[in-house]
Amino acid sequence: MFWRKKPAEEPQQQEIAAAASDESGMEASMPPIDQKPFMQAIWPVLACGAGLFSDGYVNNVIGSVSTTLRYEYGTVYTGSHAYGIVSAIAFAGTVVGQLVFGVLSDRWSRTGSLLVSTVILIVFTALAAGSYYHGDPVGMFNILTAWRFFVGIGIGGEYPAGSVSCAESSGELKGGTRNRWFILFTNSMIDWGFVVGAFVPYVVAAAAHNIYYGTIWRTSLGIGTVFPLILFVLRLKLKEPEEFSRNSMKNVKTPYLLVLRFYGFRLFIVSLIWFIYDFSAYAFGIYSSSILASIYGNGAPLTTVFGWNTVINLFYLPGTMLGAPVSDRLGPRYTLILGQVLQAIVGFIMAGCYAKISQPNVVAAFAVVYGIFMSLGEFGPGNNIGLLAAKTCATGIRGQYYGVAAAIGKIGAFVGVYVFPYIQAAGGSPTDTAYYQYPFYVSASLCLLAAALAFFCLPHIGQDTITLEDERFREFLESNGWDTRQLGLRKGESVDEISGVSQEEKGVSV
Repeated sequence: MFWRKKPAEEPQQQEIAAAASDESGMEASMPPIDQKPFMQAIWPVLACGAGLFSDGYVNNVIGSVSTTLRYEYGTVYTGSHAYGIVSAIAFAGTVVGQLVFGVLSDRWSRTGSLLVSTVILIVFTALAAGSYYHGDPVGMFNILTAWRFFVGIGIGGEYPAGSVSCAESSGELKGGTRNRWFILFTNSMIDWGFVVGAFVPYVVAAAAHNIYYGTIWRTSLGIGTVFPLILFVLRLKLKEPEEFSRNSMKNVKTPYLLVLRFYGFRLFIVSLIWFIYDFSAYAFGIYSSSILASIYGNGAPLTTVFGWNTVINLFYLPGTMLGAPVSDRLGPRYTLILGQVLQAIVGFIMAGCYAKISQPNVVAAFAVVYGIFMSLGEFGPGNNIGLLAAKTCATGIRGQYYGVAAAIGKIGAFVGVYVFPYIQAAGGSPTDTAYYQYPFYVSASLCLLAAALAFFCLPHIGQDTITLEDERFREFLESNGWDTRQLGLRKGESVDEISGVSQEEKGVSV
């Protein structure tokens, strides 16, 4: 089940597809979802997935905010408890949001969960921008940290509710393009958020002449409310994805023991790969402005540091944009493996040549090589790990499956941001080259591990995998005595009612 490679899996997929569409003209038990006109089919994909832009923006902008606070308050900030956790605390909130909304999206509503998470994101992002505590800087740092935790909860809801709905809605698009559209409206949105999250502080710092630090960080954070507000209006018109309506378990008791038997190992592998990816991606993204500041020194203007940080973050975009169609051609699994291997190679080169390219006079070369390293991460796992998580399980438990995998990934991000300084410290002091080399050695090694896990432990993912996976899960449930007529039951309905058979006719009680 879990170790199949593409050639071995395709015949089975063809058999399942044939079973779902009987050539003799008999009606299949689950007729295919009608393909809608492109514009009608694409907007739910956009509305569901694009909220992850806020994830990229809010998580990346905090790196620039932290740099600005260090410029403004010096040792008052760096010596505070908040300094070590303000960049990472949103990840803890995100984990909570992913787990809670994973359950809500399966047991309540995909669209309802999306709307609630969007409201949480808007409210607490605005509160974070207005952080204040009676003129006490340390108290303000702590308030900012608290609001960032709740911002994380809102972000967390976007993963199981938004991305899962996006994957299910993509099934109504033309075959051969579904992977790319999912990627463009999920991971590409995160990457655009990262770029904008780096660019906005640069623009604000330039407008504030590099001196009005409070204006710079508060405005940069506050702008993060604009996109969720726009998205909230779009989402008011969303309906539940048809796949969810057909195969949900929200009104029946979920057979968790059977789910674990069928998906437990696969969930472990997907979660581990996501942990490894986020461990590197978020730590490097958040600390890129600090790395650049170390190259230029603490006296460099914020616009210089933020400007190069924006250039580095721009390299996310070719990785995700060019990688999206490749995922349709090669499949998410092989594209992920290719990206991880190439990223490992560049990571080892980066570590070996760091002393030569980390000089102020060659900062452009540093930005290019560093950017390629990050771009390959988006080409591979960045684009495809969410796709794998959304399409390697059945619809009835997809929100919880995805939520658990994404939560473990965010734990990886939290751990990465937290241990990144310790990995650097293992190389000596900030004046030592090894201080900056060690993270690249660690990240490149982990890339190879993730590639091996994907190659040996995950199945091939095709264009119709969501539909086929539902069929496979139905067969497994039926073989274990679970009545699959319960899938898609509405509130108040019973199996007898949807079967058109009364209790009296069957002579049994439900």
